[in-house]
Amino acid sequence: MRILLDESVPERIGDLLQPHTWSSVRREGWAGLKNGKLLATASNSFDVLLTADKSMEFQQNLARLPMAIVVMRAYSNRVDDLTRVIPAALRALETLQPKTLTKVAA
Repeated sequence: MRILLDESVPERIGDLLQPHTWSSVRREGWAGLKNGKLLATASNSFDVLLTADKSMEFQQNLARLPMAIVVMRAYSNRVDDLTRVIPAALRALETLQPKTLTKVAA
């Protein structure tokens, strides 16, 4: 699966997502894009956006998502806190449906 790390997710988290391939909003040159524009742009190259933005589900029209979103719910978006959520995120990726939003926690 091709995963895009949102700006709210440190790139070090990408190394924990094997066997999936990943990139980041920053690496793609998309930093600063509003979420709607980011999703539309990223949907051409990625299957899922991995984010720690807890308000994402309230900012988007979930019925019209151009790609899947996984929201990691952790105490903070620091690497140590997000690392605890990675096993749940990997399990979610196994059954993830396109154009859906899924929340995961440790």
